[in-house]
Amino acid sequence: MGIKDQFQDKAKDLAERAKAAAAGKQDEASERTSQAADQAEDKARDTFDENFDK
Repeated sequence: MGIKDQFQDKAKDLAERAKAAAAGKQDEASERTSQAADQAEDKARDTFDENFDK
């Protein structure tokens, strides 16, 4: 295996790692967004319930 092949393999490996890391961060961001929306909905419902009872 020549030096050129080693560099190409290393570049492919790094590109795959970067792509996997980006996908993981995107999944994490999506999950956080979903949780934030659920929390906002729960808070809005609680606030409504508190004000409705007054």
